[in-house]
Amino acid sequence: DSVKVMIGGAPVTQRYSDEIGADGYAPDAASAVDVARRLAGKG
Repeated sequence: DSVKVMIGGAPVTQRYSDEIGADGYAPDAASAVDVARRLAGKG
Protein backbone atom coordinates (compact mmCIF):
# COMPACT_ATOMS: atom_id res chain seq x y z
CA ASP A 1 0.00 0.00 0.00
CA SER A 2 1.56 3.26 -1.10
CA VAL A 3 -0.83 5.59 0.73
CA LYS A 4 -0.32 6.03 4.46
CA VAL A 5 -2.78 7.73 6.81
CA MET A 6 -1.56 9.85 9.71
CA ILE A 7 -3.75 11.56 12.26
CA GLY A 8 -3.08 13.51 15.40
CA GLY A 9 -3.30 16.71 17.30
CA ALA A 10 -5.21 17.75 20.37
CA PRO A 11 -8.65 16.33 19.44
CA VAL A 12 -7.31 12.86 18.56
CA THR A 13 -5.95 10.06 20.75
CA GLN A 14 -3.72 7.07 20.07
CA ARG A 15 -6.67 4.86 20.96
CA TYR A 16 -8.84 6.48 18.27
CA SER A 17 -5.99 6.17 15.77
CA ASP A 18 -5.79 2.45 16.53
CA GLU A 19 -9.58 2.06 16.26
CA ILE A 20 -9.73 3.52 12.75
CA GLY A 21 -6.60 1.76 11.54
CA ALA A 22 -4.44 4.82 10.89
CA ASP A 23 -0.84 4.05 9.97
CA GLY A 24 0.56 6.75 12.22
CA TYR A 25 -0.39 8.97 15.13
CA ALA A 26 1.34 12.02 16.54
CA PRO A 27 0.15 14.20 19.41
CA ASP A 28 1.74 17.34 17.91
CA ALA A 29 3.37 18.70 14.75
CA ALA A 30 6.93 18.14 15.94
CA SER A 31 6.23 14.46 16.58
CA ALA A 32 4.42 14.17 13.25
CA VAL A 33 7.69 14.81 11.42
CA ASP A 34 9.26 11.75 13.05
CA VAL A 35 6.21 9.60 12.32
CA ALA A 36 6.13 10.73 8.68
CA ARG A 37 9.81 9.92 8.25
CA ARG A 38 9.30 6.48 9.74
CA LEU A 39 6.31 5.78 7.51
CA ALA A 40 8.28 6.93 4.46
CA GLY A 41 11.14 4.62 5.43
CA LYS A 42 13.52 7.50 6.01
CA GLY A 43 13.94 7.42 9.73
